[in-house]
Amino acid sequence: MQFALASRSVAPDHRAQFKLRDPGILTPDNARRPFVFHDPARAPPGLDHAVVAIGNFDGAHQGHAVVAAHAIALGLRIGRPAVALTFEPHPVDYFSGPGTVFRLTPEAAKARALKRFGLDGMIVLPFNAKIASQSAEDFIAEILVGRLGVSGAVVGYDFHFGRARGGSPAFLAEAGKRHGFVVEIVDKVLADVQGAPEAVHSNKARAALENGDVEEAARLLGHPWFIVGEVIHGQKLGRTLGFPTANIALDPSCRLRHGIYAVRFRVDGTTHDGVANFGSRPTVTANGAPLLEVFVFDFKGDLYGKTAEITPVGWIRGEEKFDGLDALVAEMNRDKEKARVMLAARG
Repeated sequence: MQFALASRSVAPDHRAQFKLRDPGILTPDNARRPFVFHDPARAPPGLDHAVVAIGNFDGAHQGHAVVAAHAIALGLRIGRPAVALTFEPHPVDYFSGPGTVFRLTPEAAKARALKRFGLDGMIVLPFNAKIASQSAEDFIAEILVGRLGVSGAVVGYDFHFGRARGGSPAFLAEAGKRHGFVVEIVDKVLADVQGAPEAVHSNKARAALENGDVEEAARLLGHPWFIVGEVIHGQKLGRTLGFPTANIALDPSCRLRHGIYAVRFRVDGTTHDGVANFGSRPTVTANGAPLLEVFVFDFKGDLYGKTAEITPVGWIRGEEKFDGLDALVAEMNRDKEKARVMLAARG
């Protein structure tokens, strides 16, 4: 898949920022430094007069990466940090109810993705009645200028903000001149999908994941889709069957197709191969809540309470109800071997 800007190029020095970086290259100092700041009354320490990349950034797709790259480049030119300014919950969920949007990157995953783009921080504003009713001019004057004292702002060509989406990129650019900060507007980012250019958008990736096609989702996003969650206690049935699992409750909005996936499982800075079931576990549970259960290959240790990152690499089969545990275990052994072959082929 090839990506390009519709009509604006980006400095080659920053093209490396367009893709997620391996979190293993983050230094211990970077890992310990605060990255996420919730509704700060003023600019966080070290992030004053920053360049802000503004958006929802759900999916952290290639278009978002280009916006981040522009913010980083502008920050370097004027000697300022570059941060993301984003909102929780998703505005659509605020207006239409929780779970309306299949969140590709809930807050924890979004933070990881934006950090790997090379940004210096992520400022999260609560999308509430106050924000929803605030005019575009007041958003600029009160938040961008009054609270954050921004030196620059970078947005996509289709970004709108303020009450009734009254603020456009052109409005932001004009306001920047009045208030004394630089504004850059990033043109449409196109993906060459099967020989035809298409605008990069999260909705197609959502549809791919709903079909279990994690490889297509990765092509559409420009990086593998991943999940971040805490390992929780489950029924502990897996260990009695020879398949002890790390259990993770996904965001309630997640509409990933129920089934078996080959996965990479990252915890404590190390990546392991594994196989995972996402679903309601019909053989052992009646109407169970959806749960991600990961069997990590060749692993011994206590994972409870740890935060893990799980990347589904490939689809193996749909979730099924078996006639008893023996049939289930036999199929799980076949799933395990298929996952090993699939992961080995990926390198």
